[in-house]
Order: sequence, then structure tokens, then C-alpha cells
Amino acid sequence: MSKPYFVKFETPRELVDAAYEALRQAKQTGKIRKGTNETTKAIERGISKLTIIAEDVDPPEVVAHLPILCEERNIPYVFVSSKAQIGSALGMDVGAAAACIVEAGEAAQILEQIVSSLAKAKKG
Repeated sequence: MSKPYFVKFETPRELVDAAYEALRQAKQTGKIRKGTNETTKAIERGISKLTIIAEDVDPPEVVAHLPILCEERNIPYVFVSSKAQIGSALGMDVGAAAACIVEAGEAAQILEQIVSSLAKAKKG
């Protein structure tokens, strides 16, 4: 299956796993925003440290604006394959099309690694 049109780069598997883990830890010890609306507001306010966007969203227009907003605000973002996995990382029974970390808490070290690795992933 081809990638949706809003996916700007391929996120390496280890970065995807790290993003899920960062979400889990930030949920417990920091602050997160879940869902497209809350994530959009956090990006617009400039408080998002990392944005996680699912690729399997239907229709794709629901999250297509998020990469553009993140680029404008210089906020790092990753694409993950499954909205269900975002939901389970957040401890929810339903999927989430997008989520963002506002305060990392204990996930600060993982967050730093993701952000530094992202620059390499976007280039190549």
C-alpha cells in the first residue's frame, strides 16, 4: 500500500518505537494532547515538543494540515503507521489520529534522541 499524500518522509522503525515509548512515559509523568483538535491547538500555540501523526487516518484530510503547521512552527513530528497504536500508547481503547507531547516528564531523554534522529531521517 502506498503512503498517504501528507506523509513527507519515511520514519525509521526505531524512531516509531521510540515515539510510542515517549508517549507512554509522557502520559504518566508529563503532559500530552491527544486527538487532531487538541494537537492542532498545541502546535498553533507553540507548546508541542513532538507531534505524532498516524498514517492510517481515513479520510487523510483529517491530519493532512499537521505536517504543514509543524514545519511553519519548527516543531518536530513523526509519522507512525497505526492510530490504534497511538491510542494504546496513551492507554485508550480507541485509536487517536494524532497526539503530541507538551511536557516530556521522564521521556525527556527519549524526546531528545528522537528530535536529533529526525533531522537525519528527513534528509535521507
